[in-house]
Order: sequence, then C-alpha cells, then structure tokens
Amino acid sequence: MHLEINQLHKQFKTKRGLLTALKDINLHIEEGEFVCAVGASGSGKSTLLRLIAGLDTPTAGEILVDGVRVTGPGSDRGMVFQSYTLYPWMSVAENVEFGLKLQGVPKVQRRQQAAYYLEVVGLSTFAKALPKELSGGMKQRVAIARALASQPKILLMDEPFGALDAQTKEAMQQFLLEIWRSTSTTIFMITHDVEEAIFLSQRIYVLSSRPGTIRQEVQIQLPSKSNPQIKQHQTFQTYKNDVRRLLYEDGLQINSSPKQLPLVG
Repeated sequence: MHLEINQLHKQFKTKRGLLTALKDINLHIEEGEFVCAVGASGSGKSTLLRLIAGLDTPTAGEILVDGVRVTGPGSDRGMVFQSYTLYPWMSVAENVEFGLKLQGVPKVQRRQQAAYYLEVVGLSTFAKALPKELSGGMKQRVAIARALASQPKILLMDEPFGALDAQTKEAMQQFLLEIWRSTSTTIFMITHDVEEAIFLSQRIYVLSSRPGTIRQEVQIQLPSKSNPQIKQHQTFQTYKNDVRRLLYEDGLQINSSPKQLPLVG
C-alpha cells in the first residue's frame, strides 16, 4: 500500500469569502507504517482525513492509493472516528459485520470475519452485547474491529481516544500498538496530543494553522514502545519539546517547505 498526496489544497466558502483550510499538502505513507499528523485547532487535521477517506473533495491536488486517485469513499480505506458511531440497536457482532454486509459479503463469511476481529480486539465474549453495555474503551475497540473487518489497505483514525479518560486512553494506545504489530495494518492517525503522536507513530507530520500546511516531518526512533514508561525517557522528552516548539513558537514559517528534524538519540 502506498498513499501519496500531492499539492493538496482545500478551500471552503464562507460568508466572509473563501477560507483556505489546507494548502500545499504533500505527504506519503508506506505499507505497514504508523504515521500521525499533529496540529492545533484550525490546522485542518480532520479536513485532511476526510479528504483521504473520500468524504470530501479537494479544491486542487490529488490523493492516490496505490496509484489510483481517490474520488470517493472506498473499502480500501477504513475509518475510526472520535465518537464511536456504533448503531445502538445492533449487537457488537452486528456492528462489526455492518460494513461487510454493505459490501455484499455472504452471511457466513461476514460472521467469520467479525468473529475473528472481535477476537483480535479481545471482545469475543461481548459479541451479543449492545453498545450501551460497554465502556468507552470497549466501544472504541468495536469501532476498530469494524474498520479492520473490511481489511482496508489503510486505517484512518480521527482522534480516536480524545473522548476517553487518561487511564483508558493510555491503555487504548498500548492496545492500538499491539493491533498494529499483530495485523501489519497501515495506520494514519490525526491527533492534537503530542505525547500520543510520539508514542504511537514512526513518523509525524506537524501541521501549522490557518491555513494548514506541513511545517515539518519528524522521524521517531525510540528504544522501545512496549512500556508506557518510555514517555519518561530523555529521548521521548526531546521529541516532545521539539514538536511543541514547532506547534507553538511565534512566527511559524507557514509557507516554507517541509523539513526533516535530525534523528534524536
């Protein structure tokens, strides 16, 4: 899988005229990578993800998945939102099967796939439960299982843990890393949480605000992510300081070309 975005622009019509949300976005994601985009409010993070998902159209530029231009939603791109977007009247298993049903997958096959991915996310025993019987973290696991069940080329995640409490959020971050390693799924996630981006990803695209542009690309190399205590490591803190500086320093070089930070450690 190869995702490529070239010279992407997005403008919206407002009462005050045209609003440029994204400008000159160029990025790539290779098969099996975990990449994050981090930015403050107004950086166009969610707009970028919606464009990749095919839920909106660019004003200019192109988005390619394996060389094929994105013109709308497709099963090659799975989406996980911050809100769980589960159907409350459906069981956990039925929610996971839903996308497969829309694709016309036969009943027996979609039940098998749903059962497999519920096992992957550790919720097999809750297959018959309704969403209201689950905790927030469990609901998001169901949403992830549903996205994975369609076996997308890339999983798109829109601040998926933003609504969770700190302890559940940390547990879900660790869980997502385990899913990524075990399934080799390509993941592109947006977040405003600098620590989360550093902990999860191999590369980070730092977005500037109004309009959203790629400020820099940051390569992440850490000794190990198997333990959340890595967040206390000096190398981790150095990355954190660097990314925060890029986000908050005065006079952002919005029109500069993306540069790559030197590797740390």
